[in-house]
Amino acid sequence: MRLLPTLLACLATLASYAAPEIGKPAPDFTAKDKDGKTVSLADFKGKTVVLEWYNPGCPYVKKFYDVGAMQNAQKEAIGQGVVWLVINSGKHKLNDATGYYPATVINDEDKSLARAYEAKVTPHCFVIDAKGNLAYKGAIDSIASVKSADIEKATNYVTVAIKALKDGKAPEVTTSKPYGCGVKY
Repeated sequence: MRLLPTLLACLATLASYAAPEIGKPAPDFTAKDKDGKTVSLADFKGKTVVLEWYNPGCPYVKKFYDVGAMQNAQKEAIGQGVVWLVINSGKHKLNDATGYYPATVINDEDKSLARAYEAKVTPHCFVIDAKGNLAYKGAIDSIASVKSADIEKATNYVTVAIKALKDGKAPEVTTSKPYGCGVKY
């Protein structure tokens, strides 16, 4: 009988981390950006939001950042009114000196955002529509490689989802298998 309360508490904890579902409200959060400013998903109601999990040492992340492809996607999306949040779930020291980050960098050292979204790898991506519902989750693109040359040949699921939402449609691909370096819990 003593185990029952413990078991129920464990189940309640697991339920609080239920996987976010396409078409359902995205898990809300409040976190600090790299400059210490508080950022909340609720702040961006009415806007499309991209969450991109990031690790500067991951070759799958470097595939995009070393050639400027991710920064260009961020700049283009931000130019269209999209909010792009780079989620740093590691203890990586990120700053403006690298020139890497046109998007807002959110620190998630306690992994609460990673857990809420069940982020598995870097770059695991999520697109949230203007109503606050999850519209896409998965890989950044369709070619799971570390070769920057593959970027041009791949379908960028995030930019395609952003375009669909801008056109008032649901993305054709709403879920894909994420690839990259594991988020360490």
